[in-house]
Parts: sequence; structure tokens; C-alpha cells
Amino acid sequence: MNMFPNTILAKNQQGKKALSLGLAFPDTHLVEYAARAGFDAVNLDGEHGAFNPTDVDRIVHVAHAHGLSVTARVPHIRADEINRWLDRGVQGIMAPHIETADQTRALVDACYFAPLGQRSWGGGRGTEFNDEAALASYGGRPGFRQFADDNMLVFAQIESQLGYDNLDAILAIKGLDAIAFGPNDLAASLGFPGAPADHPEVVRVHADIEARTRAAGKRISLDYAAQANMSDLLIDATRAFAATHADEPFPPA
Repeated sequence: MNMFPNTILAKNQQGKKALSLGLAFPDTHLVEYAARAGFDAVNLDGEHGAFNPTDVDRIVHVAHAHGLSVTARVPHIRADEINRWLDRGVQGIMAPHIETADQTRALVDACYFAPLGQRSWGGGRGTEFNDEAALASYGGRPGFRQFADDNMLVFAQIESQLGYDNLDAILAIKGLDAIAFGPNDLAASLGFPGAPADHPEVVRVHADIEARTRAAGKRISLDYAAQANMSDLLIDATRAFAATHADEPFPPA
């Protein structure tokens, strides 16, 4: 099976947000469930989640078999780390703890092929396993490189005072699509730990980040997709089940 256009971007081109299932642990059955439920994509949390390269490979394989693109938050912006995810076939990268323009440039370089970036050409699903017959369907390697770049999403997560201070320089980097919030870490860095959503200064900073991001012609990551996190769904559903059935009487024989 060849790579296919990013399903998030395809949904956006219809004037709609995509639906994405967020996973923090590897389970290919959940990917199948998401496809049956009408989701468009799966997002893997590689910073706080429990994924190794084999896990990612299996998840992307199943996701692609069901017509879902896969995106990921990576642990850090080292090019070799990002390349491991892209080689598996991931079509969008969110980088945590972005604080400078140089870091943003490194992120973009790792995600895009030349001339926009410096992505390394690998031999995995993300480059059609170097299958020349498959690559020919794109017009050869130059055509595939353009296809891959056209279907890549690149997000920078702002999670600190320094990142906020350098926001304009970060936004100026060509190839960055969107800014994502890291509300808990950002609140702590601003001096308000444990108040990611309700402290007035944190709320003001979030609003300012969004306004400046949009003024720079870029988006907020949640513009692209509404995300349901599997851990939240499981906790909420099992808690509701327990609340409903906890006091059911044991019937007599």
C-alpha cells in the first residue's frame, strides 16, 4: 500500500476539522475502533507516552490499512529522533518545549526534504521502502519528496516563558504550520503552577499567543483537528459505568 494524502489536510480542504484519536500507549485495536467510529487520524504522544519504534510501525501499518493518517508529538527535536517517526510513515510532527527560532528551524529542517528542510531519506514506509515501482507513481523520488512535504504538518509547542518571549521569531520560520499550547508547563514557567486554565495571567498569555500566531498567518494546532484522548475516554466511560452499577442489588436466588 502506498502512502496517501494526509487525511487531516484532506478533511480541512472540505472546510471541516478532522477527528483525531490521541493515544499514549500502543494498541492497534484502538486504531481499528477509531476508524469504525469515523475518525480521520490518530495522534501518538511520544513525549509522555509508551511507544517504541516497533509500536509506531505497527500502529501506522494498521492506521494506513484503515485510511487514517498518523501524527505524533515527538520526545525532542533531534533530527534522528524525528526521522525515526517519519520513516514509519507519520505525516505530522508536534515538537514540545520549543523556545527559540533556532529550535524551530531545526524542527522544520528535520520534517521537510530539501530545499525547505534537510530531512534524511530513509528506507521505511515514509519513503515507500525505496520501492522504485511505488516511487514511480509519484514521478520518481523528486515527485515523492514534493508529495511528502505537501502532506506534512509541523507544530511547535510553546510551554515556557522563554518560548513566549521568542514567539515572534518562532512564528517567522518558514515551514512551521501551527503553534500548540503546553498549558500546564507554560503556567508553571509563568509562575502559576497548577493553574493552566484559570489564572488571569495564564489566560491572557494564551490569548496573546493565539492572536499573534494568527496575525503571523499561522494557525493554532486545534484548528486542524478535534482530538479525543483515549485515556480520557476510558476513564470517563468506566467511571460512569461504575457510578451506574455500583449499588445494584445482588438478586436473590
